[in-house]
Amino acid sequence: MVLVVKHHDGFATWPSKHSKFTVAQSQWKDGNGDVVRKFSDACRRHGMHWGLYYSPAEWGNPVFENATDYDDHFINQISEILTGYGELDMLWFDGCGSEGHTYDWPRIVKEIRRMQTNLLIFSMGDPDYRWVGNEAGIAPVPCWNTVEEIPFSVQTAAKDKVDGPKWLPAECDCRMRESNWFYEEADEHTVKSVEELMGLYYYSVGRGCNLLINIGPDRRGLLPDKDGARLLEFGAEIRRRLGNPLPVQSSAEQDDRSLIYTLSEPALVDHAVLMEDLTNGEFIRRFALQALPYHCGEPVLVHEGCNIGHKAICRFPAMKTQKIIVEITELSGPFRMRSVEFYGSASARS
Repeated sequence: MVLVVKHHDGFATWPSKHSKFTVAQSQWKDGNGDVVRKFSDACRRHGMHWGLYYSPAEWGNPVFENATDYDDHFINQISEILTGYGELDMLWFDGCGSEGHTYDWPRIVKEIRRMQTNLLIFSMGDPDYRWVGNEAGIAPVPCWNTVEEIPFSVQTAAKDKVDGPKWLPAECDCRMRESNWFYEEADEHTVKSVEELMGLYYYSVGRGCNLLINIGPDRRGLLPDKDGARLLEFGAEIRRRLGNPLPVQSSAEQDDRSLIYTLSEPALVDHAVLMEDLTNGEFIRRFALQALPYHCGEPVLVHEGCNIGHKAICRFPAMKTQKIIVEITELSGPFRMRSVEFYGSASARS
């Protein structure tokens, strides 16, 4: 879970001592509330990893016009959220609004790493993982984990050079609703359907990336009923399609670059989920899937792809088969598979 703790307007959802535009100046809980505290406590209570979105840009603050003074403000606020709530997993930096602004990233990042040694940083400064480059929740093909430059804002085509090539897996972000990142009653009818969300899942997670879906809390401070219910439906559909892999005989036969998998019994197959072992790098550049029709016939090509990376979800028309061949057609080094699984979502539907 990732909580927006300060957006571009500068409002701090914790009682920051370095701003007069915070929950402490609001009527909520008579100025004694702390959204970050409630959020971090809830994540720990439910055993969830958690992170905080902090906009580096702060349009409502005149200090933003002075780069050096604003760096001080940046570090002061970041220090509050990195030292006041225990260990967190990540900081999500949004590049929007920072076009043309200069930050002393070495100084800022040094302080961040000093305060939270295991923290992951998203997108800016010294990133551990990167923004995919759009707000549509979609990764391109191919989407390699190693890059030399990264995008940082929807408002510019410019990209930041990294000290690369550098290992920076991608994350895809999108809205649950059509056009608003924040809550509004009038656009409830635009909540994405389960089918659209599944499409985004294939285009993001299915291409080796993270998927981050934004939902704006309503006036109760809760996820809106329709959005929350749709998330649960989405999760149920992922589990229905990809929750129960078909049984495979204990080991795969390997013939040079071909891995041959025999199912325990003939089955209707429409998904393959492949994972490359990335311990030593990403080496598979292109692959293909072939299935032998049951009960006779030559192998049929059912899918071709580029990178497998962390995960490649391959979806194809259902076909009854007992033997599937994973053929590695292009390599840049010695490869190992972490996992290969097959699914029959058509059968799961019944």
